[in-house]
Amino acid sequence: MSNDFVQLSLMPLAIGVLACIACALLGNFLVLRRQSMIGDAVSHVALPGIVLAVILSGTLDVGPMLVGAAGAAIVAALLIELVRKVGNVEPGAAIGVVLTTLFASGVLLLEQTDTSKVHLDVEHALYGNLESLIWLAGDSWGSLLDPQALAEIPPQLPRLAIVLVAVSAFIAIFWKELVIGTFDTAFADSIGARPQGVGFGLIVMVAVAAVAAFDAVGSIIVIAMFICPPSAARLMTDRMPAQITWSVVFATLSAVFGYILAGYGPLWIGATSSVSAAGMIATVSGIILGIVCFIGPKRHGIRGAGALSAAPAE
Repeated sequence: MSNDFVQLSLMPLAIGVLACIACALLGNFLVLRRQSMIGDAVSHVALPGIVLAVILSGTLDVGPMLVGAAGAAIVAALLIELVRKVGNVEPGAAIGVVLTTLFASGVLLLEQTDTSKVHLDVEHALYGNLESLIWLAGDSWGSLLDPQALAEIPPQLPRLAIVLVAVSAFIAIFWKELVIGTFDTAFADSIGARPQGVGFGLIVMVAVAAVAAFDAVGSIIVIAMFICPPSAARLMTDRMPAQITWSVVFATLSAVFGYILAGYGPLWIGATSSVSAAGMIATVSGIILGIVCFIGPKRHGIRGAGALSAAPAE
């Protein structure tokens, strides 16, 4: 039984946890800045980048598609900021305009080029296929110490591990700038905390995390993790370091219990097949948020980002 777990479940579970934590860490700042839907926008605007990558490379390899998706996500982040600042448009409206325009352009490209004649698995990027990321070389726990077996782990695992390290480093390096800029942009600007530059860096990191997760978990988990764990964490505490910790805990619980329930939950109620792991992980994160809405100690005491501004540099 343990061998089957190592081969079939260890890697999907680890990949899911890494993706959830990376997105939840950044989501803390998106939620407090009222920019939560940027994650949704980035997840959807990857389509034109994927299509362009297929057109230019002539292949359906994962590498070019991820590069194209990353490029599209960064372009989307730039356009959102441009529309918001130049047009003085409310952030939600700017996100909506850019999301629909770029996603529609991706659909048009897909239908009007030769890519419509091949199997371009865009749904895989949107919905993920976490269950397929198995590790056949891992025939026992001892394989974790076997270089040959480790060489055959799914590439999504080291990719997401690198992204998680990059996200953590970005937050650690720009902690004060991120927190001060989140709560009081004018004050941050007056003390040279570069709120605009750091804010754009945050959006770029959001794009990197979202795109890195596409091939493994799809955009359903990405969108859910940017919003649900940070929102639940915000209802647990009014201190920023504690909120970060709670968001990591909720993201991890969502990944672990979501994956378990996807595989075994239907069998417990008499069904004959499992359900989507990505969908169940997102569902569990929503359930956790719902529970915290009723029991969270700060559910009545926080009225926005300003409520945390008394100690922004903690």
